[in-house]
Amino acid sequence: MLPRAARALPLEPGKVLTVYYSRTGNTRAVAEHIRELAGGDLAEIKAAHAYPEDYRATTDQAKRELEANLRPALASDVADIGPYGTVFVGFPNWWGTMPMAMFAFLERHDFSGKTIVPFCTHEGSALGRSIADIRALCPKSTIGQGLALRGGSGGYARGAAAGREIDAWVRGLNLASAG
Repeated sequence: MLPRAARALPLEPGKVLTVYYSRTGNTRAVAEHIRELAGGDLAEIKAAHAYPEDYRATTDQAKRELEANLRPALASDVADIGPYGTVFVGFPNWWGTMPMAMFAFLERHDFSGKTIVPFCTHEGSALGRSIADIRALCPKSTIGQGLALRGGSGGYARGAAAGREIDAWVRGLNLASAG
């Protein structure tokens, strides 16, 4: 569990959304910490189909989905992103980008005029090409500086050092004027 957030940013309630996809809980922990700092709402995106428990089987399935440019059905989504000016978008990096469920989420909503702030957990590939993919999916939005944290079974993304990294990153975004 991440340490309690240092302080919340002075953002208007309801204007910030932190949305995430998480298989193991690493990205969820980061999303929850961001939400403590930035306020607003928290939403989890889930694919309608389950991924295998085995890590290798999951990555194999994720690779097939990416190669097929598949947009899986979503079991959970955000009803309306209209009220949000800033949307933190979190995901594990699978094969150099977001899981295909996040592609489906981003394509379903109009992000025109919104600020998207990406964050990911990864095993060595950081944000990969996810920023370019988000720009292509949401060309009328502003993409904020992303954050990449190691996930893994050791759980760096859930530790105190990651918490300090998240605190500094969110404070450095200067989102107080986000609307």
